[in-house]
Amino acid sequence: MSSLALISLLDAYRRELSVRRGLSDHTVSGYVSDARGLLTYLGSLVGTEITEETTVGDLGLETLELDDLRSWLGSQQRTGSSRSSLARRSAAIKSFTAWLAQCGVTEKDAGLRLASPAPDSRLPHVLSQDDAARLLNYSKDVAESGDKSKIRNWAACEMLYSSALRISELTGLNTADIDGDTVRVFGKGRTERIVPLGIPAQEALGKYMEVRHLFLVDRTDALFLGDRGGRLDPRTLRGILHRLSSAAGVGDTAPHDLRHSAATHMLEGGSDLRTVQEFLGHSSLGTTQRYTHVSPDRLRKAFGQAHPRA
Repeated sequence: MSSLALISLLDAYRRELSVRRGLSDHTVSGYVSDARGLLTYLGSLVGTEITEETTVGDLGLETLELDDLRSWLGSQQRTGSSRSSLARRSAAIKSFTAWLAQCGVTEKDAGLRLASPAPDSRLPHVLSQDDAARLLNYSKDVAESGDKSKIRNWAACEMLYSSALRISELTGLNTADIDGDTVRVFGKGRTERIVPLGIPAQEALGKYMEVRHLFLVDRTDALFLGDRGGRLDPRTLRGILHRLSSAAGVGDTAPHDLRHSAATHMLEGGSDLRTVQEFLGHSSLGTTQRYTHVSPDRLRKAFGQAHPRA
């Protein structure tokens, strides 16, 4: 194993995550990037630059230790990584070291006793219902110009909010996943769920489908296309939403903020937590409870109706 090239090792790990575990492209990219980051850091400790020829033996990877992982995470913290980023990287590296040990690359699983930093518990930015409407109406008004990219942006924003999609779920959609007023979504671990598509989102999507062919360069089943004809990149969509929210005057908004806002507004409208759990595609109700919160107005109303000493 000591003569195994690191580039081959990372390719094998990517196949493990993508093919055997069925993780999303976004998750696979993040996990492999963190594994590469660890290897680059280990190389810097021994004065070795990572190239296509660098091998497992060049880094002494066979004797990887827990202190090596802690040192790498410490370097990430010193460069300003947030607690949530550190928690994600810790989980990614524990996955990588477990796989290394399973494959016999390392003598033991160095990450077995690696403690994960507590993630940042702050909630994402939540738009009020009025601000959500303002943002989506603004994106619709901009799309009235007839520009194909602006129509696409409007449809993407409507679907993010209407169906509470993760950005990776939206950009991973194919045309066959749309069925009238529902959309088939593949979430984390390729779990499948069917979620409704609201009337404004159906309208926006219909307008986009009329101009989708204008994006095509090569044949593709991807629903949302980038300006160069390929599948729309999540980073591109993030930038689009940041610019639209700023122009609409609703504060900087990220795609996940729309997902969280949709869940919050459903709860405010009287939906039960189990329904929202299914809507979001959470395997655990506890996850849904962390992602959603009750507005003060709804809490006061519930208190007034239900508490005997209200």
